[in-house]
Amino acid sequence: MSIVIKEIGKENSLFNQFLSELRNKNIQRDSLRFRRNLERVGEIFAYEISKELEYIGKEVITPLGTSFVNVLKDVPVLATILRAGLPMHQGLLNYFDSADSAFVSAFRKYKKGNKFEIKMDYLSSTSLEDRILIISDPMLATGGSMRTSIEAIQQNGKPKHIHIVCLLASEEGIAEIKRNFSLHNITLWIGAVDDELTAKAYIVPGLGDAGDLAFGTKLG
Repeated sequence: MSIVIKEIGKENSLFNQFLSELRNKNIQRDSLRFRRNLERVGEIFAYEISKELEYIGKEVITPLGTSFVNVLKDVPVLATILRAGLPMHQGLLNYFDSADSAFVSAFRKYKKGNKFEIKMDYLSSTSLEDRILIISDPMLATGGSMRTSIEAIQQNGKPKHIHIVCLLASEEGIAEIKRNFSLHNITLWIGAVDDELTAKAYIVPGLGDAGDLAFGTKLG
C-alpha cells in the first residue's frame, strides 16, 4: 500500500498554458473559456493516467487485414465532487468514454470565525468493488472534501486503486490525504502545489473559487 504523487506541471507541456489561463484573473471573466480549460486539463490528466493502467492485446479487423492492438483491460469509474469538478470530469470522460460515473456532493458549511465543517448530502455511484476509481476536484485545499468524498463513496465497494486528480493542491491538503489513506493504493495527480492557505482555507496564489468561476457566484 502506498501513496504516489505526480505533479505534471513540473514538465513543460500545453498543460501549463491552460493552467496559466485558469489562474489569470482577466481570462477568468470568460466562464466558457474557464470551463473549457478545466475540461482540457482533465483530458491531459486522463492521458497521463492511461499510461499507468493495465492493457490486454486485442485483434482488430481492418478493411485490409488484421491488426493487434493493446487496449485497456479494465474500464475505470470516474467520480467527481459537485459542482466545481464537473468540467474536469467531462475532460476525463472525453478520454475514458466507456467509464461509469459517480457523483458526490460535499461542501463547506461555515460557522463563526471562518471555521467550517465538511457536509455531504448526495452520493450516486455504481459498485466500486475491485474497480479503478478516478476522482477529480479542481482544488485540494485542506483535503477535507476529498477525504469525506472518498470515505463516503467506498460504501459502494473498495477500489483496487484510487487516482485522485486535482488541478491545484496545498501542502496541507496533500498531508491530509497521506494521513487518512496510508493503507490505500493511491496515486495523487496534481497540476501544481501552492504552499499557502488563507484564513478561509483558500489556496494562495491559487485561482479563486473554481465553482463560482465556472458556473456563477452561489449564495451562502
